[in-house]
Amino acid sequence: MGNLFGRKRRSRVTEQDKAVLQLKQQRDKLKQYRKRITLNLERERDVARQLLRDGKKEKAKSLLKKKRYQEQLLDKTENQISNLERMVQDIEFTQIEMKVIEGLKIGNECLNKMHEVMSVEEVERIIDETQDAVEYQRQIDEMLAGSFTEEDEDAILEELNAITQTIMEQFNPSLRNFISMGKNYEK
Repeated sequence: MGNLFGRKRRSRVTEQDKAVLQLKQQRDKLKQYRKRITLNLERERDVARQLLRDGKKEKAKSLLKKKRYQEQLLDKTENQISNLERMVQDIEFTQIEMKVIEGLKIGNECLNKMHEVMSVEEVERIIDETQDAVEYQRQIDEMLAGSFTEEDEDAILEELNAITQTIMEQFNPSLRNFISMGKNYEK
């Protein structure tokens, strides 16, 4: 019923994920074991005190030896928990590193494809063409700007004033005054 379209779903759980899960489960079991040992140590310490009060020194000594052995087990358990946690962190960090490396690999492949499309020679050619076009446009601008001398500019202004005068004569005097005021304002 889970196969809606007849295809099996690919599991996203990797071998590394399984290993991390097993390590964490083992760590949790060791923590439970550590808790049991700690409770036993407290209980045996109390029992040893009671035995000493009751005058049973040999039994108290035997119990303290057992307690000492359990303390050594507790130290070993702590070391194993620490090793497991370090291993989990190393695996998780290595997974992150692998993703970073994969991202770098994909980025590098993308850059290489882009470099295939646009070579250094192609870029140099485009830059040269652009510079040539800019230079050509600059030459055209200079020709247009430099084609009029000061005398030409004066002649253009005289012609403009003559046309303006003709227009003013066609309109009524109040408009002529208005236009004249505008000319005086421009000067």
